[in-house]
Formats: sequence, structure tokens, C-alpha cells
Amino acid sequence: MVTVAAVQLEAVLADVDANLAACERLATRAGEAGAKIIALPEFFTTGIGFDERLAHTALPVDGAATVLLTSLAARYEAMVGGSFMCADPDGHVRNKYLLAGPDGVIGTHDKDLPTMWENAFYVGGDDDGVIDAGSHTVGAAVCWELMRTQTARRMRERVDLVMAGAGWWSVPQWVPGSVFRRWERDNEATARTAAATFARYVGAPVVHAGHAGALECGMPWMPVRYRGHFEGATLITDADGTVLAERSWRDGEGIVLADLTLGRKQPSLEPPAGFWLHPRGPMATLAWNYQRWHGRRWYRSNVYNAQDRNSVRAS
Repeated sequence: MVTVAAVQLEAVLADVDANLAACERLATRAGEAGAKIIALPEFFTTGIGFDERLAHTALPVDGAATVLLTSLAARYEAMVGGSFMCADPDGHVRNKYLLAGPDGVIGTHDKDLPTMWENAFYVGGDDDGVIDAGSHTVGAAVCWELMRTQTARRMRERVDLVMAGAGWWSVPQWVPGSVFRRWERDNEATARTAAATFARYVGAPVVHAGHAGALECGMPWMPVRYRGHFEGATLITDADGTVLAERSWRDGEGIVLADLTLGRKQPSLEPPAGFWLHPRGPMATLAWNYQRWHGRRWYRSNVYNAQDRNSVRAS
């Protein structure tokens, strides 16, 4: 048995220094409570929303985010992981999950497909997310990777633990109110279900870190602003998908702890034949498509080919 922790963060959008400080504070709580595996959420350095400031917040792979993860891992003799927007040597930004151990970086995984407005800030990767951590094999899964059959298939019966993190935002409360409230209830349920049932698709425990707190930002190609919140779904499950510890987004920032037995077993769910493990809903389906078209163009103009690439943070 090993004590594991998942962090729920209320990020300050695009404020790298504030978010690194908050993550250190929360991860320190987990380490002092005896956690030997600590998961930080997706975008733990920046938060996420459609905000042009995020175009200038990518960190190098050996920058401040990596220093934080490796220092925490060394201090508590633990594995510590989370994802952040990383400026890779080829000039592209990727949503990189970095797993650190007491002796340094163990491995990395680049999220395969950006979600919705995330297309404006980074490009996808093509690795399988399976990381050799010595005595155990870790699967790294980032947010909507937990929604896709391809993620389940590449990790199925291959990993002893899934370390995951998300920045899952709510459906905005527009009119007609009854319709959008129903879509939001379904969206919140999917956020939890995607994290909680992934163990049953792959046959391994899941440690899932999330965000909480309000979010306000622009909406691509629309004259209205997004106002909503992050869903959270910060939880820990065993290999059967039983939730051992959970923190609702309504509880705000904090940590969850549980004792886990690491190891793989026969999965109890078979991935469906299609692309998605769970239905997305009409609002998410629309945003997935039109924001991908918008975001890829915005990324080329404002991130990859921007004249001020030198403004990417060096530490």
C-alpha cells in the first residue's frame, strides 16, 4: 500500500508565479501527510481559458515547472506529476505531463489532442503516455484523454497506475436557461464519470487532480464572454474504479488522500468501438469543432509564428 494524493487548484489565469506558489503549498501539505505519489492538475502553471495572455506563458522543459516537480519529489522521496504548457525546442508549445521522482525527471507525455479553445495555445503529441517508473509503470492521461477510446486502448493492461489531471470547465448559463442548466448537469456528471471509470477500462488505479474556482474569458468568434467555473472531479480510485477519496469543485482548493495498492488487473469494461468513451453533449460537440478550426489558425498567428517568441519565459 502507498499513500497517494491529488491536488485541487484554484489557479490564477496566466499568473505562473502565483500558481507555482499555490501548487508548492498544496503539494507540501500532501507530502507532509505522507503521500508518496502526488498528482497536480493539467495546466497547473497557468489555468486555462481563451485568454491571449496564455500565449506568453509556456515554460521550457527544464524551467520553473520542472524545478518545482523535481524538488518536491526529492524532498518527499515521492513521484510527483502534472501538466503545463511547455515550449519545446522545435518551437512548438505542447501540453506536457511531466513525472518526476527523487532522482529527477522519470518521463513525459504530450497530450494527444487539444480540447476546444486549447487549440489556440498548443499542439498535440503522439506518444502513448506509458512511462517506465522502475518498479511500476505509470500511465499519464490529461483531461479529455480520459474521454477517448484510443487512450484506454494504449494503456489497457499495461500500467500499474494512471496519473491524470484536468482543467474541465462548465457549460455557461445562457438562455434558454432550462436547456443550458440540463446540459451543465450532464457535463458535471461526465467530468466525474470520465475520471472515475477510466480505471475500469485500463485495469489500474487512477489518481486524478483537478481545478476549482470561477473562470471568465473570451469566446472565440463570438460576441459574448464565457462565465463559468471548473468542475473539479478531483478523486482517487482503486483498480476496480471504486472512488476512495474525492473533493468536489464546490469545496474549492485542497487535497485528497488515499492508500492504494498499485498494480494492474483484468479490466472490467471494454472500450466501445467508436472514438469517445462517453457522450459529450451538444454544446461540447459544437465547441470541439468550431474552436478547433479557430484555435489552429490563432495558434499559428499568435504562438508558433509570433514575432515575440523570445518573450516565452526562461524560468
